Amino acid sequence: MKEENAAYRVRRNVKKTTEDFLIDLENRGFKFQEDAIGFIYFGKKYTDASDELVNSAIEITLKAQKHFDSSFYMSILERLHSQKITTRKEALKWMVHQGLA
Repeated sequence: MKEENAAYRVRRNVKKTTEDFLIDLENRGFKFQEDAIGFIYFGKKYTDASDELVNSAIEITLKAQKHFDSSFYMSILERLHSQKITTRKEALKWMVHQGLA
């Protein structure tokens, strides 16, 4: 239950590094498995995405899935990247347009 609440309490993460964003989520009760953290950074490197885009993909994943799902995260990150979305605001707007919110 605590993990679900953490997903909904994701605050504005503008300009946070992905490391800081993950620490902030963990401080609010959401725990990532070690393999999930590795996958997050793999996706970041694979797509050459900015921290803001990676953080947005994590946030969308948690809001849509209620837990961290590696394949869903990667799909979201790739789609955001291919759509040339660069900001959290654009990513959340895209999320609503896709019916994920």
